[in-house]
Amino acid sequence: MENLLGLYEKALPQNMDWSTKLKTAKKLGFNFMEISIDETDERLARLCWTKEEKRQLLQSMDEIEFPIMSMCFSGHRRYPLGSRNPKVRGYALDLMAKAIEFASDMGIRVIQLAGYDVYYEEHGEDTLAYFIEGLKRAVIMAAKYQVTLAIEIMDTPFLNSIQKYMQYDHLIQSPWLALYPDIGNLSAWGNDVGYELELGYSRIVAVHVKETINVTERFPGMFRDTPFGKGDVDFVTAFKKLKSLGYSGPFLIEMWGDTFDDPVAEIARSREFILSKLKEGGFTKN
Repeated sequence: MENLLGLYEKALPQNMDWSTKLKTAKKLGFNFMEISIDETDERLARLCWTKEEKRQLLQSMDEIEFPIMSMCFSGHRRYPLGSRNPKVRGYALDLMAKAIEFASDMGIRVIQLAGYDVYYEEHGEDTLAYFIEGLKRAVIMAAKYQVTLAIEIMDTPFLNSIQKYMQYDHLIQSPWLALYPDIGNLSAWGNDVGYELELGYSRIVAVHVKETINVTERFPGMFRDTPFGKGDVDFVTAFKKLKSLGYSGPFLIEMWGDTFDDPVAEIARSREFILSKLKEGGFTKN
């Protein structure tokens, strides 16, 4: 591939150590990994790693010659920027600062932010206002370390299209706020994926590749754990649009290994599936 192809950390078994994860992803033919900092205590604790713990992972990346280029930061799902609780909002900004510093220390270029104002609370005009204020403060932090914050198109109506993202892009107007679309999520909501990608193309820094099943009047959609080829996403059309726009950034395969009996075999199958769709879409091998 002319474009880099990455693998989401959670595609691999959780009990793998970092060295094994990196070696496995490289052996499978990927170019980089995306680390997960989710809402669990275990993964949030990574943001408090010591210099030695960070050095060990950096050393593994160097020895294996396989980088972690991006971070999926979904810790704000539990501690959202838009929370009505001021202590939670304060903690959300503290986590954001730690995530940016972690990224800077580890050579991570892009932090993907979940496009939620709140997740476990009820959305309102106040949560939206808090979210916007938090986002403004977050990009100031990111600018200091030259780390890009990229908003993901999500699995809830709050930010389920690139059209909705563009409102925040125009409002924030920062080079450190960008777009990280998830083709699966875009598709599942019934968006015109080609139109959406063209609309936000100048702000796209990476693309998540995931299989989904569409939302209908009688079905809430399935936004994860759908094997590639078993869902509704028209990958070829999306890839053709990106190719026509001149997209040269990375693609990232997002899947969850804990749902498969043999996750490594499923990753290999999924990679071949996506490579075939990328080829149909006009992306060629070196």
